[in-house]
Amino acid sequence: MVSVGKNSKLLTENLLEVNALTKIYKDTLGSSKKFTAVNNVSFSLPNNDPRIVTIAGESGSGKTTLALLLLGFLYPTSGNIFYKGVNLGSKEWPRFRREVQAIFQNPYEAFNPVYKIDHALVLPIKNFRLARSKTIAREIISQSLEAVGLNPGQILGKYPHQMSGGQLQRVMIARILMVKPCLIIADEPVSMIDASLRAVILKDLVQIKKDNGISIIYITHDLSTALQISDEIMIFYRGSVVEKGSAEEVILNPKHPYTKLLVSSVPRPDPSIKWENFVPSAMADSVSTTLPNSCSFFENCPERMKECKETSPTFFKIKNNHHAACFLHK
Repeated sequence: MVSVGKNSKLLTENLLEVNALTKIYKDTLGSSKKFTAVNNVSFSLPNNDPRIVTIAGESGSGKTTLALLLLGFLYPTSGNIFYKGVNLGSKEWPRFRREVQAIFQNPYEAFNPVYKIDHALVLPIKNFRLARSKTIAREIISQSLEAVGLNPGQILGKYPHQMSGGQLQRVMIARILMVKPCLIIADEPVSMIDASLRAVILKDLVQIKKDNGISIIYITHDLSTALQISDEIMIFYRGSVVEKGSAEEVILNPKHPYTKLLVSSVPRPDPSIKWENFVPSAMADSVSTTLPNSCSFFENCPERMKECKETSPTFFKIKNNHHAACFLHK
């Protein structure tokens, strides 16, 4: 973990540095119950080495909460987020808002149905002063749409409801390209897109990283797409990272019991193999509570030990760039 100085700047700069980030929700009805959505999460993205980092896990694991924290839509209970070496504060938000862009799960919710698509594309040009004239603005919009495989003549002038989800998601990507960000946070960007277009959207994201040098945090529950496009992956369970490393190593050679169960639940592309055989039995009676100081996966783990009940494990190194928070690898 990178140390933090008194001036709230990191001693070594990364593009993004997440330091012991935690988000706890309190019961709004007045009881003392609390729910930890994100628990002591730390990771970093290098400044000059663009990569796609996936955050994967089942529904309710804290993936979207983490995305909202990274975008500044939620405030953490504790921990810090550093962008290019500076702890995010009021003076840093204008720069951060331009250089860190988001792609959301539902493309129809990202556009105002009252306005034509043109409005969503013109707005960032005005807000960030990207063009000195309307002619230059039109050129920027057209080039961005063409970069994601869309014909400006067929897109401009239409309302969101006149377009498919796949088209809207690509318009969102074109809008992002106009402001030339350093980081994109994509929260389940293809989960509501037709299967025929998912590969196209994912290919666009990979191409953006290669052509523009933009790092991407890709949030998903789909390990198959994570394997296809990711450089690194973090597996989330109940707000905590339980395994992390290169996407290929973690998915094809999982070491944490939860990751093993998650991988084994993915349907196999073989009609002779019944999917039921791969549904993890340990998750059938999932428990919603966690014992104090224990491993978060203790109640559902098929390989749990006494030590797991008494102490929450730290990360143990499997090999270079592959770690698992499990006492099996102590």
